[in-house]
Amino acid sequence: MCVKMDVNLKLKNYLVPPGNGVFTVNTAKERKDILHQQIFGTAIPGKVSKCFTDSLADESNFTKPMILGICSDCGGGILRGANWGPLFIRKELYEAETGAEDFFDLGDIRVIPHLLHDKYLNSQTLKSCRSALFGDEDSQLCVSPLSISYDLISSIYEQRPAAKLLFFGGDHSVSFPVTKAYLESKKRSGIKTAIIHFDAHTDLLDQRLGIDYCFGSWAYHILEDLPDPSHLIQVGIRSSGKEKSHWESKFGVVQYWAQEIKNVGAGAIAESITTSLKSKGVEEIYISFDIDAIDSEYASKTGTPEDQGLEPHQAHQIIDKLCESFPLTGADIVEVAPFIEASQKSSLSKDMTIEIAGELARKFLEKLK
Repeated sequence: MCVKMDVNLKLKNYLVPPGNGVFTVNTAKERKDILHQQIFGTAIPGKVSKCFTDSLADESNFTKPMILGICSDCGGGILRGANWGPLFIRKELYEAETGAEDFFDLGDIRVIPHLLHDKYLNSQTLKSCRSALFGDEDSQLCVSPLSISYDLISSIYEQRPAAKLLFFGGDHSVSFPVTKAYLESKKRSGIKTAIIHFDAHTDLLDQRLGIDYCFGSWAYHILEDLPDPSHLIQVGIRSSGKEKSHWESKFGVVQYWAQEIKNVGAGAIAESITTSLKSKGVEEIYISFDIDAIDSEYASKTGTPEDQGLEPHQAHQIIDKLCESFPLTGADIVEVAPFIEASQKSSLSKDMTIEIAGELARKFLEKLK
């Protein structure tokens, strides 16, 4: 649902300063303070809010690539904790010499952590949540993270069709509203797009335990918004109850399983994807990157770590090759759960999940320019 309201009012109502998307009083406060000091030069809450509000009012900021945190893990279902991903990915991003002046941080979506999508709420709950978030129980604004994300991002694209956005999740359910808004915008502009989906899992369930929008179903629900189902390219798959042929024949998607990439090489896979997308007339790409696409030896701080996955350099090689042929105009990084205990399987001296996510964020921002 899109609420009829000026986009600037939606920005004011739906967003909070970077790092504040998880509603807590004390947890990780010192980390949020450090982030605010890095971005705004102060950690005093009132001053942070003022600096953030002023940044949203500066139209020149919206000409840059933008980042947006969606701190929701209510659409997950195995190990939780991906709601902290945006805070930790930002830490890696801002601590590196990335040129923060080259992108604009939109902050975080306001999240009521018990909610997922407004369609699951009764009228009284909607009233109560609107009162809590906006001080007006009769407001028509959305209250759940997936609903807020779709409403806000759709409005941004309507006003700025060429906007380039990088999203930090959150569990993978957050990719449903952002890719849906992206694909609808590109369709209005007559631009053929493809989604490159890095993941250990297909996420092609129509529902999970009766819930249709979740981490295991988001890809299924965006198929109808693609120019063709074959414009969903899934990379790194290895944990599935079905064979590759089942998913490709039933849904028309294209998959490259992790073992196939290991056998023939990342370069050859990237070339195959490029050739296929060019033959379909694809003009731009969006990359959705679930951190569990990476082997759990490197990245185990996630809800469903899986072994036998991609090595970081293989993912980077595929991304680099694809971006040589197609403009990257949107991306997300999801399922980074910093407080999950690192796997004992790793032979490395430390888990690298956060560092890998930070490297991907820097790469995506570079390609989005």
